[in-house]
Formats: sequence, structure tokens, C-alpha cells
Amino acid sequence: MDLLTAALMASAVIAFFIGVAVVLANIAVATLSRAGVSKGLSAINSVYGAGRGEGGRAAPMPVSNRMTQLGRVATPGTALVRLRRWLDYAGNPPYWTVDRVFEIKGLGLIAFGIVGAVIGLLFGGALGALVGGLVGAAGGFFAPDLVVYQLAYNRQEKIANTLPDILDTLTVSVEAGLGFDAALSQITRYGKGPVAGEFARVIQEMQIGRSRIDALRGLGQRTKVTELRSFCAIVVQATDLGVPIANVLREQSKEMRIRRRQRAEELAQKVPVKILFPLVFCLLPAIFIVVLGPGIINIFNFFSQ
Repeated sequence: MDLLTAALMASAVIAFFIGVAVVLANIAVATLSRAGVSKGLSAINSVYGAGRGEGGRAAPMPVSNRMTQLGRVATPGTALVRLRRWLDYAGNPPYWTVDRVFEIKGLGLIAFGIVGAVIGLLFGGALGALVGGLVGAAGGFFAPDLVVYQLAYNRQEKIANTLPDILDTLTVSVEAGLGFDAALSQITRYGKGPVAGEFARVIQEMQIGRSRIDALRGLGQRTKVTELRSFCAIVVQATDLGVPIANVLREQSKEMRIRRRQRAEELAQKVPVKILFPLVFCLLPAIFIVVLGPGIINIFNFFSQ
């Protein structure tokens, strides 16, 4: 009887621990699953909607939250709209959300203002501290805007340079028998660069139920490259009118190649003008010193004797 009771108690204890282990395992699996879903959603937002949302942090620290509020208060509404538009032009880079930019602007406003005030106090007294603080605060506040504008400019230049090749590939794919959507899928699958990324976003928007016309219009609004905007407008018009898309793509690719050649010729013609100022202010003075310097020294020595 005692052995039976001990065996039952041991079995009950073992069953209890097994049940606890199963419950903990289920909780862990559910937690990991939710974390994976949240991570996936955060990745999508960081790629396609970083300029619109709150960013990649779930619970910002109080200090960073204050810096973000300071940046928002110091930024007018028109500048906010312009910042969001330039973030779209930059491709909404990861970790460069609107809130993150405001946080950096607020931090730069205070940090560079203090550094400028200290430097001005050391060299110019109270007036120098005031001027240095104002200059440093302005520089720290507008520096993130310059970084965003530079990122957007570099990306738009890449779009302008790679767009003719992408359109050639798209034209060949459509003429080979693929539909326009299937050709875009091939471009996004094997292509690289910002144009392929923008087309990938168009494909994903169409997959979630957005029409091709609206997706292409959104693409035209996310870029400042005239060629890409005209391409989106012409494809939208061809879709509305029922014009064969292959003919439209062929004409567009030919026009893009002509524009790229004209842009290269324009840049080549600007080179002499750009070289003029370094030539006049840097190279010619050095040549004058090397050529005329010994003669001037001899003339000066002759008259001094």
C-alpha cells in the first residue's frame, strides 16, 4: 500500500512538471511568433513608410522624447511637409524616420549651441558666446536636413542614371510576350538599385489591392526625376486609353537614351566653366610665383644696391 501511494505521488509530481514545461514551451513559442510578426511589420514600415510613421522604437526614452518634441516645436509646418517629401525622395532609409530626424535636430540644437557658446566665450567674451551659441544652434538644427537632402539627391541621381537601362529591360521583356506586371516582377527580381526598389513597391501595392494606375501615380509622386514622372504618366494614360504598352515602352526607352546622352553632353560642356575658378585662383598664382618670382627677387636686389 505504501509503495502504491509513493508511486502515485511520484507520477503526480512528474505529470505536474511535464504540464508546467508544456505550458512554458507554448508561451515561449507564442512570444517568439508575435516577435517575428512585429519584426516583419517593423521591417516593412522601415523600408516603405519610414518617413510617415513614428519610427522603429516602441518606447522612446524620456530624454529622446523631449528632444523630438523640441525639434517638432522648432520646425514650422511647411518644413515638416518638405522634410517628409525629401524622405520619400531618399527612399525612406531605415532609422531615418521623421521622429528620428526631429530628435537629432533637437539634440544638435542644444549640443552645438553649447559648444558654440563655449568657443565664443573663450575667444570673444559675452558677445562672442552669444554669436557662437546662435551659429552653433543653427548649424546643429539644420545639419540633419542637409544630410537628408544629400541622401535624396544621390538617390535621385542614381534613378536618373539607371532608368534607361531598366526601361530597355522592361521593353525587351514585354516584347518577348510577358505582361506589364510580369515584366515588372522580373525587373524587381533580378534588378538592383533604387528603380528596382520603386518598382517592387509598385508590385506590392498592386498585390494588396491597389490599382496599377494609382500605384504608378504614387511612384511619380515619390520621385523628382522628370523622366520617371513622364514614364508613369504615359503608362497611366496608355492604360486608360487601351494603347499597346509595348509601343509605349519602346518609344520611352528610346527617348530616355537620348535624354541621357544629352545630359552627359551638358555635363561635359559645364566642365570648362567649373575648372575656370580653380585655374584662376589656385593654378595661375602658383605659376606666376614660380616663373616671375626669381626675376622679381633679382630686380629687388638690384635696386636695393
